[in-house]
Amino acid sequence: MAKAAGDGAFNPVELQMGSARAYKTLQELARQPYDLTRPGALSPERIGALRASACGFDLLYGTERVEPRTLEALETLARETRAREQFRMLMAGEVMNRIEGHESENRRVLHFASRDAFDDLPAPFDAGKAGDAALAARRELEKLKKFLRQLEWKEVVNAEGQPFTDLVNVGIGGSDLGPRALYLALLPYRLPGRRVHFVSNVDPDDAAQVLAGLDLSRTLVNVVSKSGSTLETLTNESLVRHAFEQARLPPEKHFLCVTGEGSPMDNPKRYLRSFYMFDYIGGRYSATSMVGGVSLGFALGYDKFTELLRGAREVDLHALEQRPGANLPLLMALLGIWNRNLLGLPTLAVLPYSQGLVRFAAHLQQLDMESNGKGVTRRGATAEEPTGPIVWGEPGTNGQHAFYQLIHQSRTVVPCEFIGFRQSQYGQDLDVQGTTSQQKLLANLLAQSMALATGQQSANPNRTFPGNRPNSVLIADRLTPKAMGALLALYENKVAYQGLIWNINSFDQEGVQLGKVLATRLLDHMTGSKPAAEIERKDPLAHALMRAARVL
Repeated sequence: MAKAAGDGAFNPVELQMGSARAYKTLQELARQPYDLTRPGALSPERIGALRASACGFDLLYGTERVEPRTLEALETLARETRAREQFRMLMAGEVMNRIEGHESENRRVLHFASRDAFDDLPAPFDAGKAGDAALAARRELEKLKKFLRQLEWKEVVNAEGQPFTDLVNVGIGGSDLGPRALYLALLPYRLPGRRVHFVSNVDPDDAAQVLAGLDLSRTLVNVVSKSGSTLETLTNESLVRHAFEQARLPPEKHFLCVTGEGSPMDNPKRYLRSFYMFDYIGGRYSATSMVGGVSLGFALGYDKFTELLRGAREVDLHALEQRPGANLPLLMALLGIWNRNLLGLPTLAVLPYSQGLVRFAAHLQQLDMESNGKGVTRRGATAEEPTGPIVWGEPGTNGQHAFYQLIHQSRTVVPCEFIGFRQSQYGQDLDVQGTTSQQKLLANLLAQSMALATGQQSANPNRTFPGNRPNSVLIADRLTPKAMGALLALYENKVAYQGLIWNINSFDQEGVQLGKVLATRLLDHMTGSKPAAEIERKDPLAHALMRAARVL
């Protein structure tokens, strides 16, 4: 392990999890993990003791295969890898998005700044390197506030003087998944007469289906691309612009954009308003920036959007908590590392028992798998230990009738993270056969958690379930804008903590870039912009792929 030098300075890229003393201890403990199926294993005392709370959420992890010695070793691992100190460096604006000794993005990681907008919350650092990012975020929030007020006061209307009722968000990846998941989660809080729609897939049917049901004269379009050159987004923007032109509606009176300042899209002649995103905010971490702010602000109003930001900010500040066992995102990260690395379980099912979170697992797929699906350390060496899990999931109780059979009985053990709320969002419920629907929902959540942990023995082998399926339950009172912001930040910070402990760069996406390069080569072939003989000579892979495509 790297030693601290002088006043405590250290080189984060030298902190290798596999060489930590605590990791060796964990390997020993993993040979005989806690048995959740033995009589009395899930005692009320254990359930009460293995609980952590913060920012309105309770984490119940008595159904994980851990015991006091395991938790002590995991907390020691966090200290030996200087996880909290590294996380503090992220928030303070140190350049952490880089691979040492190799060409890389070499950037700060400051999505935290997009929700640093509250003077009544403590400031953990002097302005320093993160101060400019916080000021830039506040400037964009003020621009958004002014625009939303203009919509509200009918100072910005269509050519007939009518207010805008719909907004189409055109983006892909982080410019779609996060904002879409949050919008669907907060539908009960929409302003009257406001709807948001999302176009992401370059498949033209996606745009066609969305546009088919809209009154374009009362529709705004928000195009989101940091570089202003994302192929899928620009293609979809062209399709949508064509639809407006066909309807004899001037796009520049209907189109907004969220892009990097000075990008090709930063053009007031083409857009009614431009909002800025910054290179130190990765796409999958950008939902609380203007990437999500424009669409969510339109749907919810400025005040509800800032409630979401407050929930996220409170979790960011909590994530600096020194005690690993009381630091909710760090604790979630350590439990995930125990399951992934020590118990050798490669997947993670996120199972929200809330219809509002219908697309949250899809967002987490990108957040986690694009961030931590890395095979190279921050030193540029091959990672010695497995990193990010395969993340998937669907809301309960629907998922129970789809794939729970496998997670209960298959030899493939799938760790699960259940998410639930004590109260429904709409409050429209009935007592049916002695219990409400919300009570039934929560009973199913808790029953599945316990059943996965304890299993069942039966003389009928078809009804035998081995148990020892590790899982946890994350629960809050109600899915509000503030709770949604907190939940989002819990997972963002969990993923960041895991990447820091694994010593990988969670903030680039080179695998995505590779596919983009190959797609561009194939498009050159399709359009005939280069002679086939030249492509075959200079780019045999693209030529072979095109030949295969013709056969298909």
